[in-house]
Amino acid sequence: MPSGTIVVIGAGSIGRRHAGNLTSLGAKVELIPWRSFDRAALAARGDVAGMVIATETPIRLELIQLCAEKGWPFYAEKPLAWRADQVAAIHEAAAPVAARSMVGFMMRYHPVLRALAAMDLSDVFRFHAEIGHDVRQWRANWRFADSYAARAEGGGVLLDLSHEVDLMLALFPGLRLHDARSLGHAAFPGVDFATSLHLSAPTGAAGAVAMDYISPVVVRRLELSAASARIEADFQAARLVIVTPEGRTEQAFSFERNDMFLAAMRDYLALAAGEVLPEDPLRPRFDRMRESSDLIAAAWEARAFQGTVSMDMG
Repeated sequence: MPSGTIVVIGAGSIGRRHAGNLTSLGAKVELIPWRSFDRAALAARGDVAGMVIATETPIRLELIQLCAEKGWPFYAEKPLAWRADQVAAIHEAAAPVAARSMVGFMMRYHPVLRALAAMDLSDVFRFHAEIGHDVRQWRANWRFADSYAARAEGGGVLLDLSHEVDLMLALFPGLRLHDARSLGHAAFPGVDFATSLHLSAPTGAAGAVAMDYISPVVVRRLELSAASARIEADFQAARLVIVTPEGRTEQAFSFERNDMFLAAMRDYLALAAGEVLPEDPLRPRFDRMRESSDLIAAAWEARAFQGTVSMDMG
């Protein structure tokens, strides 16, 4: 456990969640709203052991630069950026503390993803990952139009729900983007409300990752077609179904959403304290996550808007 204070910058829902989880794990925590952030005052302190960056996506580089200057390991919420040059600048700045820092792709701790990663997927030839929900029902007392997600620069569903891009890279390293097709909204120019990415892997597998703000019910699933089996993963229900010529097997996992956040924070605290952790290729350690951030940025820059959706956004 780090001996000093972990400062959480950003007091929105995710910042408050991280602060609560860190406290429950025994860390000394200070929650600082972005509007109250004072760079000079924080830099002058001698008790800071690390930083959790839970701000809007555009506010990443300056905080990571501060962490690198001070030698503070950090945990930065996803996505890091939406353009390739931003990703490059962030990774260059983070280099001094990158091996002790993490990116907030907490879905890598989902038990279904971990079960899939332990399987031999070399004969998969097609994949389809999908996440969707009605953005108007996302949070209580929240309006999309007032959020950073509604901004043409740094907003939209691809960035908001970018976990699925990272999950596919975790299972199929080296994914190559072919195109990104999006639907917009007349009231929010440049903001994607539904995006489908077409990708292929070095193994020959090809498929799509689809994200939307439209689905009337929450959907979060992955379907894999292989020469030996058909695999259906439901992340929302924490269920994995495998169908082979011999029959069907189904596995349900004990799962609470906050378990993923707790597991990520537990690893972050260990890294921040300088502990040597057992090797885990799924751990989203910052120095190993460039590929995900690059692919997300490439997809955002490649979006081609095909039309608009009709949703009353209030």
